[in-house]
Amino acid sequence: MKVFFTLIILRYIFSDFVNLKVYLPAIEGYVPTDIVRTFRAFLEFCYLVRQNVITEKSLDEIQDALDRFHLYRKIFMTTGVVFTFSLPRQHSLKHYIFLIRLFGAPNGLCSSITESKHIKAVKEPWRRSNRYNALGQMLVTNQRLDKLAASRVDFRTRGMLTGTCLSSVLDNLEGMDFLSRQT
Repeated sequence: MKVFFTLIILRYIFSDFVNLKVYLPAIEGYVPTDIVRTFRAFLEFCYLVRQNVITEKSLDEIQDALDRFHLYRKIFMTTGVVFTFSLPRQHSLKHYIFLIRLFGAPNGLCSSITESKHIKAVKEPWRRSNRYNALGQMLVTNQRLDKLAASRVDFRTRGMLTGTCLSSVLDNLEGMDFLSRQT
């Protein structure tokens, strides 16, 4: 039962750290202590990296939270909830401190922006391919979608996308009707 409850927590809560602060007190006593510690360390990490100003002390606190997260997350393997950790978002946590030193505070930037771009540029073209030599098909699909988007912008600036086909025909007919009355 605890493993099932833990799996539910992982799936629905772990991806959204805002909900963790609500569920953290609720799960205490129902799951192993290290699971609560894992969530707490992850929550601390998330709050620390979302600060507008990050100092050297903050970077030390971020590293401490990250170290505790990696230490305590092993409970998910020992309880049989997961057998490996190969999640890109968890891996990207390792690079935060270096990137903060390089570029400054992320100010709440999240990975869902790049994930949505990945879906548009990789997953959707993959689904459209026949899976044989898919990379070439995916590149052609992206190229065609880019050309369609550019055409749409061009058509919009020329006023070609205002109204509908029917409204355009009706406008032309009204103009013709006006000309036929004058003759």
